[in-house]
Amino acid sequence: MFGLLAEIAPVLGLGASVGAAIAAIGAGIGIGKIGNAAMEAIARQPEAAGNLRSNMIVVAALVEGVALFAVIVCALTLFL
Repeated sequence: MFGLLAEIAPVLGLGASVGAAIAAIGAGIGIGKIGNAAMEAIARQPEAAGNLRSNMIVVAALVEGVALFAVIVCALTLFL
């Protein structure tokens, strides 16, 4: 059992790094789409800019939270 773990230990680091990178890329894409949609909505209806901005910040924080959770899971996989 421990022999198998010793054989795949170098691959675990690579997998955790790739997982963290995918999480970061996904968060960047998600926040970019949120910003794009919010700017289009503000351009169409400028009087609703305050509500849109606050909603955009909340949703961006949720996306960042999910990405941070994914990166932490990858780090735990690497070290445990």
